[in-house]
Amino acid sequence: MTPAIIGTRGSALAVTQTRLVMTELKRIWPGRNFEIRTIKTRGDELAENPAVEQSPDKGLFTAELERALLEDSIDIAVHSLKDMPTDETPGLTLGAITKRADARDVLITRGADSLQALLSYAVVATGSPRRAAQINLARPDIRTEDIRGNIDTRIRKFRENQEWAGLVLAAAGLERLKPDLKGLTVTPLPLETMLPAPGQGVLAVQTRTGDRDILDLLKPLHDAETAARVTAERMFLHALGGGCDEPIAAYAEVAEDNLLRLDGIAWLVGEQGPRRGYLLRAMNQADMLGVDLAVELSR
Repeated sequence: MTPAIIGTRGSALAVTQTRLVMTELKRIWPGRNFEIRTIKTRGDELAENPAVEQSPDKGLFTAELERALLEDSIDIAVHSLKDMPTDETPGLTLGAITKRADARDVLITRGADSLQALLSYAVVATGSPRRAAQINLARPDIRTEDIRGNIDTRIRKFRENQEWAGLVLAAAGLERLKPDLKGLTVTPLPLETMLPAPGQGVLAVQTRTGDRDILDLLKPLHDAETAARVTAERMFLHALGGGCDEPIAAYAEVAEDNLLRLDGIAWLVGEQGPRRGYLLRAMNQADMLGVDLAVELSR
C-alpha cells in the first residue's frame, strides 16, 4: 500500500510535533505506512532573519504545506493551530484537532520564580506583541525586547544576553521539544496574568476536503472538547480581525454545568488600554461564543 505522506515545516519543533502525530497514527493503524516530508516555509525563513523587524504573517507558516496538499505531493499536513489563519483554505479541511497540551506561557529566568519577582526596569525578551502587551500590563515598570528564532535559538540568545532578566515561551513547545534548560528557572505564567494565543498548545491535522481515505485515518485523532474550545478562541480572534501583530489573547475551558467559558483580552485600535471579559455558552455554541465576546468587548 502506498504510504500516506505527512508534511511538516522544517523547524525542530514542527518535526517533533509531526513525529508525535505519525506515532499515534501508526499505533491506531498498524497496517498503514506513513512517511514524513519536510517542507521549508517562508515563515520559518523570516522568523530566523534578524533583518526582518515584524513577525511573519500566520499564513507564511502554512502556505507551502497547503500548496503541497492541493498539488497532491503530500496527504496530511501538521500545523501548530495558533499559526493557522482563521480563514479556511478552499479545498482543504482540518481532519483532526488534537487533545490540547499545556496552553500557558512560561517565564524563563536565571532564578526569579515569577514576573512579580523581577526587579524594576528589568528586560524580558519575547517575539510576541500579545505577550509583550500583557507583560507591560502586569508590570508597567519593566521593558520587553523583541527576540526571533526557534526555541533553541531564543534560549541560546537569552543565555548569551545577560542584560535580559527573562524570556517568555509557550509551555507546549518546551514540553514537546525538551530543550536544554539546565541552570534556568521555568515558571508557568498564570492565566490571570497571561492569556495564551487562540489555539495555543493544539496541533491541527489538515488534508484535502474530499479525501475520504485520509479523513477516516484522522478521525481517531480528533478531540471534540478541544475542538469546541479552540473554535471559540479562533472565532473571537477572527471577529476582531486579529493576526500576528495585534495584542489579542483568548482561552476557553469547560466550566460548571458543562458550559464553555471564554476569557478574552484585546487592545483595540485607537485605545491605549485593553478590554477584557468573559462569556459562557453551551458547548455546541462555541462559534457564536467567540463572536459574542468580541462584540461585547468592542462596545
